[in-house]
Amino acid sequence: MGRILDAWGIKGGLKVQAYSTDADALFSAKRWYLKSTAPKPAQLVLAVRSVREQGEGIVATAEGVDDRNAAEALRGHEIYVPRSDFPRTPDGEYYWVDLIGLDVVNRESQPLGRVIGLIDTGPHAVLRILPPGVDEPAKPDQERLIPFVAAFVDDVNLEAKRVTVDWGLDF
Repeated sequence: MGRILDAWGIKGGLKVQAYSTDADALFSAKRWYLKSTAPKPAQLVLAVRSVREQGEGIVATAEGVDDRNAAEALRGHEIYVPRSDFPRTPDGEYYWVDLIGLDVVNRESQPLGRVIGLIDTGPHAVLRILPPGVDEPAKPDQERLIPFVAAFVDDVNLEAKRVTVDWGLDF
């Protein structure tokens, strides 16, 4: 969901970078699961006291992180939130994590591949598709990129694990 960038202030505040423009899951979760990127990864659980927007970023406080030194020790940790803590999405909206792994077919039911990620372009997201027969990690020129907009995406069926798009095999 994000990562801890640095300490904020002297009382243990955490400056957080969200990995999404919509950080509702960070704001609603009562616990954050942290994983360090250090050579010996450690996992921690933080009981979140408060989360607020601060300028263009996010500042949080947590139990047991009561001074700047404790906050600085968490710098670089990745933040994970249980799926059960995610707010419900309105109909027709999806979390990226729900789209990754779905099969993509066109209107003629021709397989285009599997969603391996998304790109945030600002105005809209773009599906990163790994075509059939291409192994991961794919080179950028091997991926299909399909804008995740109503003009191209006909249907997302999470139960069937399928996205149907208006897209040709030759694109």
